[in-house]
Order: sequence, then structure tokens, then C-alpha cells
Amino acid sequence: MEPIEIGQLQQQIDALANKEVYVHLETTNGAYANHFNKDAYNVGAFIRNAKVSYQRGKVVGTGTTYRVGLKLDIGWIYAEGVSQYEIDEQNRLLMAGHDREGRLMVALEISETPFSH
Repeated sequence: MEPIEIGQLQQQIDALANKEVYVHLETTNGAYANHFNKDAYNVGAFIRNAKVSYQRGKVVGTGTTYRVGLKLDIGWIYAEGVSQYEIDEQNRLLMAGHDREGRLMVALEISETPFSH
């Protein structure tokens, strides 16, 4: 994955607008929080293969982390803390943010075909 360059990422998001796409969205602090602090809460969210069509997408932020939002007919999907992205060999747009130790904290992925299990 490469650090986000807003213009390049925005082009990729725009190319998938107004199409039926599959979205994977994941947030987690996983076992990290509980492993280091027994009083910490483990939190996370996981959505795989949500079939949506978004009207427009937007990348906002400065520095090293960004918010990526997808505007649906009836609301929004967004991921906060995204810092890297790539187009993989299956032409899927993969975006992620990691903590200081390199552990996954947020992932937003968009594909014209379903994600495998």
C-alpha cells in the first residue's frame, strides 16, 4: 500500500461512483486494547459484501490520516483514519489505516465483484 495522495485516490473513488459495488468496512482495536490494558474495551465493526451504489465519494483530511465518505441515496458510509491505499491485482480499491505498531485499525474496500470469504 502507498500513502494517500488525495487527487489520485479521489480519481479511483470517482471511477466507481454510480455503479453497483461491494463494500468491505472494518474497524477494530481488536485484542490490542484488552491485551495491554485489562480495563480497556474491545471495539470493532465488520461489514463484508454490502452491495451499494454511491452517488459520490469524497476524501478529506490533511497530514497523514484521512476520512473517506461515500454518499448513498439514504445516507453515508465513511471511514476515519485511513492513511494508505492501493488497487490490487483484482482491480479492487483497498484503503486502510494502522496504529503506530502497524496493526490494522480501519479498512474500507470497494470492488465491482464480491469479496471472497
